Order: sequence, then C-alpha cells, then structure tokens
Amino acid sequence: MIYGRVRGTVVSTIQHPGLKGLKLLVVDKLDPHGKRTGASLIAVDAAQAGVGDHVLVLDEGTGARQILGNPSLPIRSIVVGIVDEVRL
Repeated sequence: MIYGRVRGTVVSTIQHPGLKGLKLLVVDKLDPHGKRTGASLIAVDAAQAGVGDHVLVLDEGTGARQILGNPSLPIRSIVVGIVDEVRL
C-alpha cells in the first residue's frame, strides 16, 4: 500500500475501452508524516476521492484488476481508500 495525496485528475480523449467511465487521479506519494517524497503516480479511483484527499493506493496490477473485476484491464494502481487520520 502507498499513502498519498491526490494532486489532480487525468483527462484523456483516447483511452483503452476498459477504462471508459473510470476516473484517473494523479497521486503524490507521502511519507508516514504526510510529507511529499517527490514521487507520484496515476491511479484509477475506486474510492470516489477528490483533489486534496489523503488516500491509500494499491500499486499491484493483479490486485487492481481483481478489484475492478476485469483481468484484462491495462492498469497497475488503484485508489482503494480515503484516509481520515494517521496516528504514529
């Protein structure tokens, strides 16, 4: 799992047919204290997250495809949860 913050969305006029209707998010990776690590990724949104939300991202293609129920989708990362609070 990756802890991150949604920075924005991705809009594409041409896409794989299996991605139709799915929202793509740009997610900045965060350390456990909420500071940016400098890395980011694009993930399919399965949690109805929005810009500014802190999220959990599953970055493993097979698991992401299982969540969406389609083993042939060309995806690797999926937002699976919105984080309310982190306690260390």
